[in-house]
Amino acid sequence: MIIVLTPNASEQDAKEILTKIEAAGLKPLYMPGVERTVLGALGDERVLASLQLQANPVVESLKPILTSYKQVSREMQAYDSQVKFGNTTIGGGSFAVIAGPCAIENQAQIEKSAAIVKKHGGIGLRGGAFKPRTSPYSFQGLEEEGLKLMQQAAQKYDLPSVTEVIDASHVDMMSQYIDGFQIGARNMQNFRLLKAVGQTDKPVILKRGMSATIEELLLAAEYIFNEGNKNIVICERGIRTFEKATRNTLDLGAVAYIKTKSHLPVIVDPSHGTGIRELVSPMARAAAACGADGIIVEVHYDPQVALSDGMQSLNENDFEQLMLGLRPFITAAGKVVA
Repeated sequence: MIIVLTPNASEQDAKEILTKIEAAGLKPLYMPGVERTVLGALGDERVLASLQLQANPVVESLKPILTSYKQVSREMQAYDSQVKFGNTTIGGGSFAVIAGPCAIENQAQIEKSAAIVKKHGGIGLRGGAFKPRTSPYSFQGLEEEGLKLMQQAAQKYDLPSVTEVIDASHVDMMSQYIDGFQIGARNMQNFRLLKAVGQTDKPVILKRGMSATIEELLLAAEYIFNEGNKNIVICERGIRTFEKATRNTLDLGAVAYIKTKSHLPVIVDPSHGTGIRELVSPMARAAAACGADGIIVEVHYDPQVALSDGMQSLNENDFEQLMLGLRPFITAAGKVVA
C-alpha cells in the first residue's frame, strides 16, 4: 500500500505512522519527496486496513500496489533509479558499456582484455571466475585465484569489476575482490543466493533466466531489494525459444516493457543473446535504440584461443567498431556515453 501524506505533514507525523505500521507486523517504507512525503506498507493489506490510516488528518490518500513486485515497481517509485558502479553510474540518462572475457584464464589474458576495455571507452570489467557450465568437462574457471587476477587487472586500469556469483557461501569471500555481483541466468531463482547478495551493498546485475517471464525476473529483483540492497541492474540476455539460428532469442521488447513497469536500470547482453560475434554490434545498437541503459559484452584479446565462448567474443578491432557505431544510437535515444 502507498500512503500519500498531505503537503503540511511533518517528519514527526510520518514517523508516528511508520511506527504504527511496523508495530502491526508490516514492513514500513519512508520516501520523502520535494512536495510531499510518501510512505509504504508491505504485508497483509487486511492488517493495514485495520489501522484505519485514512482517518489520520495528515493522510491524503491510500493507493494499493497492484503489481506482485512491489518495491521495484514504478507504482512505488516513479523516477528512474541510478546504480553507482565504480566512478560511474548505470541509469539516469547515461549508457554504460561493461566488457571483458567470458572466463578469466590467466594474468596476461585478463590484463590484455582490461586494457582493450579501458582504451575504447568501457566503464567496467567483466570476467568469470566461477563458471557454471552445461558440460562437466568444460572449463569451470580459476575460482578465487581468478578473482585475484581480475582485481589486479581492474586496479591497474582503474575499472570497477563484476563477476558471477553461483553460491551464497561465496558472497563474503568474493566481496573482498570485486565491485559488483552478477546473478547468471541459471541462478535467477536461486532465492537463497538472491537474499545473500541482497544483504550486501554492492551492485547486482541480475540476468533473466533462460525460460523466465518478465514478472518472474522482476520478482527475483524484489527478493534482492527486499533484503535492503537497492543497487540492482536488470539484464536481458535472451531467452530459450524454438529458434535454433541463434544461441538465444534476444527479447528487446522486454527492455522497453520493463522500463515502463520498473524504476530499475536495464542493460542488455547481446553476446549471450545471440551467441554470434557478427550479431553483437547490431544488437548492441538496437539495445540503445529501445531504451536500454547499457550493455555487457564479451571481449577477448584473441577469441580463437578463448577457453569459453570464443565464438561470441569480440577482439580489439571488433570492440572499437562497436563503441564507434554505438554513439549515434545513444545520442538518438537521448542518452550520453557513461
